[in-house]
Amino acid sequence: MSDLVTGEAVVLELRLARVPSRCLAFLLDLLVQLAAFLVLFLFTTIATVDADQALRITLTLVIVVLTLVGYPVLLEGLTGGRTLGKMALGLRVVRDDGGPIRFRHALTRGLAGFFVDFWALGMAGAVATIVSLASAQGKRVGDYLAGTVVVRDRVPAAEFEGAALYMPPPLAQWAGQLDLSGLTDDLALSARQFLGRWHELNPDARAHLGEQLVTEVTERIGAQPPAGAPPWAVLTAVVVERRNRAHARYAPPPPVTLPGSEVARRPGDDPFAPPS
Repeated sequence: MSDLVTGEAVVLELRLARVPSRCLAFLLDLLVQLAAFLVLFLFTTIATVDADQALRITLTLVIVVLTLVGYPVLLEGLTGGRTLGKMALGLRVVRDDGGPIRFRHALTRGLAGFFVDFWALGMAGAVATIVSLASAQGKRVGDYLAGTVVVRDRVPAAEFEGAALYMPPPLAQWAGQLDLSGLTDDLALSARQFLGRWHELNPDARAHLGEQLVTEVTERIGAQPPAGAPPWAVLTAVVVERRNRAHARYAPPPPVTLPGSEVARRPGDDPFAPPS
């Protein structure tokens, strides 16, 4: 576990990816790159059968660069920090502040990986392994240059369950009509983490981060919350509704509820009681 500090001085606890899992992800990516190289090489060989030797050597070098540099840069840039190997191992590249990487981060990592980390002196991954073992956050040279770190994208659910979340009654009808198809897993996880650590944040950071998350969530779902609803209640309603819909897809039909067996809500209960 590592503490990463965001730009708003909010500490995020993220599980760092260690050398064994990163090495395995690298090997999986290497297999994909090798397959891509062979396909491209055979295609260009057939297409340039009558070309001179210099052209064929040049095209081979271009294919090498495309597979070793273009593959990780393109995938990490498009998927927010994941290659096929990282997807398989549940890993992701993020910025040092925990935010998603951009294309420039992926490009820096890709170039550093090609010239330093993985292929320097012809030793595949030797430099990256040594530097990662010496780094407290498991960083390789490309991570230091790009300002990134590799974390575990799949975290056991128990680590983020914290207190159970319940639907705020005033927002139940609003949440039930939402289109949650645009809500990404990453954003939903960020909201769940925020709610789980709501009491640990100072009031200013809590308010700022809550409003920021509500803005991102409402942009994704295309609906504004009811007036006066606090940020934590909006996020709770969205997270709980998303969870309930996911459970409904796989759960068996609920048992029939007998009349009078429902638990009555006391008149004095605060419908917007903060998470406990």
